[in-house]
Amino acid sequence: MSAYAVIQSGGKQHRVTVGEYLKVELLKAETGASITDSEVLMVVDGDNIQIGAPTVAGASVTYEILSHGRHDKIRIVKHRRRKHYHKEQGHRQWFTEIKITAITL
Repeated sequence: MSAYAVIQSGGKQHRVTVGEYLKVELLKAETGASITDSEVLMVVDGDNIQIGAPTVAGASVTYEILSHGRHDKIRIVKHRRRKHYHKEQGHRQWFTEIKITAITL
């Protein structure tokens, strides 16, 4: 069983393992930068399970910024029948692609 951690980024929780690629909400960091984040909510290493309250003390996850980009466009359509109301809108959310390089306790 491999070690994994649950981290918090952009108001969302992600289950990550070492070597995993992940798209998270946009981070204000340069491409190629290595960042150590201490927002670790849970760490599991075999039978050793540590759950934070709210974060695990001393635990951190190191990741590398690979790229920034935008997701595919989603279309928002509002329509009321028989009322001559029709509205369309599009949205492309920014993301940062990261690679998890280390999980430390």
